Amino acid sequence: MAATFKSHWNDHSAWRRDFSFLLRLFSRWLKDSALLDAAAQNRITQLEQRVRSDRLTVAFVAESSRGKSELINALFFWEYGRRIVPTSAGRTTMCPCEIAFEPDTAPGLRLLPIQTRLQADPLSSWRRVPAAWTCIEIDVNDADQLARAMERVTETVDVTPQEAQALGLWHAQPSQARRAAEASGMVEIPKWRHALLNIAHPLLKQGLIILDTPGLNAVGAEPELTLGLLDQAQAHVFMLSADTGVSKSDLAMWQEHMAPHLRPSLPTVVVLNKIDTLWDELSSASQIHRQIETQKIRTAKVLGIEKERIVALSAQKGLVAKISKNAELLEKSGVLEFETALAHEMLGQRHQAMREGIKLGIDELKQCVESALEARSRDLRAQRLELESLRGKSSQVMTEMRNRITHEKHQFEQASTRMSAVQSVYRKLFHGILEQLRREDLVREMQALDEALSRPGLKWDVKNIYGETFDRLQARVSSLQTISTDLQALQTSAFSQLNTDYGLMLQPVKPPSFSDYAMDLELAKRSHMAYVGLRHAFRLQRTDFVKQVVRALFHKLDSLQAHFRLEAQQWRQSMVAQIQAQTALRHSNFASRLESVEKIERAADGFEQRLKHIKDREHSIQSLRNRLEEQTAHLRAANDQAAVQTSLSSD
Repeated sequence: MAATFKSHWNDHSAWRRDFSFLLRLFSRWLKDSALLDAAAQNRITQLEQRVRSDRLTVAFVAESSRGKSELINALFFWEYGRRIVPTSAGRTTMCPCEIAFEPDTAPGLRLLPIQTRLQADPLSSWRRVPAAWTCIEIDVNDADQLARAMERVTETVDVTPQEAQALGLWHAQPSQARRAAEASGMVEIPKWRHALLNIAHPLLKQGLIILDTPGLNAVGAEPELTLGLLDQAQAHVFMLSADTGVSKSDLAMWQEHMAPHLRPSLPTVVVLNKIDTLWDELSSASQIHRQIETQKIRTAKVLGIEKERIVALSAQKGLVAKISKNAELLEKSGVLEFETALAHEMLGQRHQAMREGIKLGIDELKQCVESALEARSRDLRAQRLELESLRGKSSQVMTEMRNRITHEKHQFEQASTRMSAVQSVYRKLFHGILEQLRREDLVREMQALDEALSRPGLKWDVKNIYGETFDRLQARVSSLQTISTDLQALQTSAFSQLNTDYGLMLQPVKPPSFSDYAMDLELAKRSHMAYVGLRHAFRLQRTDFVKQVVRALFHKLDSLQAHFRLEAQQWRQSMVAQIQAQTALRHSNFASRLESVEKIERAADGFEQRLKHIKDREHSIQSLRNRLEEQTAHLRAANDQAAVQTSLSSD
């Protein structure tokens, strides 16, 4: 039987723990063997970050009353024996709600007041202001208390149309609601802007984050949700009703908020919910099955996706079946099929990409340590041959040898000038990367976009304005790719020359690739172009809405640039650390050679003792090589084992 989402995620989390443990053992062995230089430490740190930061945000997106909250209950909270996320009529989620586990924060529900929309700070900034949130403590073992706390996300408040407009929520209201508000003088809006539930659920503790979104109006009214949180999610679940198929509002939400994010690396599953409405006692099972398959085909055609991405289910029946332990109803509900789709399509793809990156990281780490061992081995071999050539030689020969070593040392010290020159060129190119990723330039670019979009009147040329902004941003990415290529060529040439001239074992470090940045920028462009279409033409007349849209774009691009600045810095650290480590090793080699000559001169038996010492060290290096092969084989096997588990769970 194919693994459920829970079992697959548990397996992967167990693998992450085991792999992290093996990596710590490997790091400890390197340290004990005096092989943990800065270059090796940098690569281990990158591997640790890759494993440790494996968090998965699954965003549930749909128009109101499509059953998102019920499905979340069926998937993650059924063990409480009741609904936790509110789903009853008139009690729908009114604000985005993130459900996650933060070990450093007390269990509870945090609610951000809607009035924070009046200020320019993005949601990410408000997260760092605890005093701004309304906090509700919860007992995670008390299902009733937890459910009551979650009802707070459905709360609304009555405000004047002017207040709703200032908050950016007036034009989000349906036309009939605006007419009613104009008559009564008040309009109903969400009380909260955002909700964060911190709970020690087993899956959440392992890095899963659930994003429950409100309906189309609320999503459209909060650009940072569409252009920020949804864009940052690693998997999307889009929900429809099986009895109605794709309605007009469903299609609007799909085209504006989902389609722009579609790409192979972002798993998306479409759910046809409420198939129990098609369970007709007058129809046979085969007839009902054909109805569902027909609806899948129609849905796939309207949305422009493969039929295989669509899963039909009944979230309500699945929840009832799990709580009542009714295996037959659970199978019929289709929830198990959906869990398999989550495990295979979402987790499987993400984990496969992660394992490929780890495999490459292991190979690079091994190559780094092998280079250090080879440099040691070559120096010892040279020392041994040098000593053997001195057997039975006179003191004059010893003096000549000392002078030669001193001369070689002096020449190598002069080589530091060349290495400094190489590093100087590197620094210049490296600063060229940082220049293209300057936060100040991005701020100016966003200010110019804000000014262009804030002109009075309708912005019929909004796509041209955005296009020009993205053209300039993409030109910078092209410049970054050129610099990266130049860095690769320079590094390969310089390292090869230094290795030849001075007997070093420098290995080129792959500079950051900005093709991912170019792709992310293209996706951001696609999302914004879709978002600022005709449906938002009137909203773009409002300064507050323009600022929200531009702020969402700035936050996205600022995060991207920060990520690639960090990658560039890590690359430079790896390159510099490698030069420093091998330079230090060469200086140690000169000191050891001079010490050997001096000991031979002082004692007759010094020669044989020194020669034995060098041979012992050569033997220990071979042992270290064997041990390195064993250690990295363990890491590769652990990584391959995760792939086998994924394959088995998908069968």
